[in-house]
Amino acid sequence: MIRINLLGGERQVKKKVVAFDIGQRLTLACSLILVVGAGGIGYWYWSLQQRSAQVDADIARAQQEQLRLQSIIREVNEFEQERAALQQRVALIEQLRNGQSVPVQLLDIVSKSMPDMLWLTDLEQKGSDITLQGQSTTLIALSDFVGNLGGTPFLLKPIEIVDSKVETVAPTGQADKSAAGVDLIKFTVKATLANGPKTSPPAGGRAAGPAAPPAPPPGGRR
Repeated sequence: MIRINLLGGERQVKKKVVAFDIGQRLTLACSLILVVGAGGIGYWYWSLQQRSAQVDADIARAQQEQLRLQSIIREVNEFEQERAALQQRVALIEQLRNGQSVPVQLLDIVSKSMPDMLWLTDLEQKGSDITLQGQSTTLIALSDFVGNLGGTPFLLKPIEIVDSKVETVAPTGQADKSAAGVDLIKFTVKATLANGPKTSPPAGGRAAGPAAPPAPPPGGRR
């Protein structure tokens, strides 16, 4: 008797294993290397572009900052020039003021020190040295004048009478020349400003005092 198996037996399906030969493996490896290299080069190029854009932006900002600083520098230079000009003007004004203050104070002191019967004919200043020339009708007036000058802190002591002489001056407005004239004492006085260089005292250690007034001539007037 013949038996037929209609269900059939389970057939075992064999899985085919894909196998790559050496050439295919090399091709795949080279392809992978090319892909990775292209990706790396692309990323490197992109990063360079980003860096270049950042550098360009930094340069643009630096140029703007440079322009701003240049304008500030120009303003500062103009301010410095104006300040220098103002300082020169102030120095010139101070110099003129200092140069004028000495003669003004000197004239004020000299005018207040002049007694009656005495007048000045010349006043000269050279640095801190003052030379006074004038005339007086009496020796007492000349002595008082020197004493008054010596009592001011504006002048250093001693006040010296370097020259004095008696001259007879004929009265003006008279036709008779034989008429008695007037005796006048012509003098020269030297002094030193207190803010100038001090003169050293003469040998001996003591500063010389005012010169003694000259004695009147015989028969003359005092």
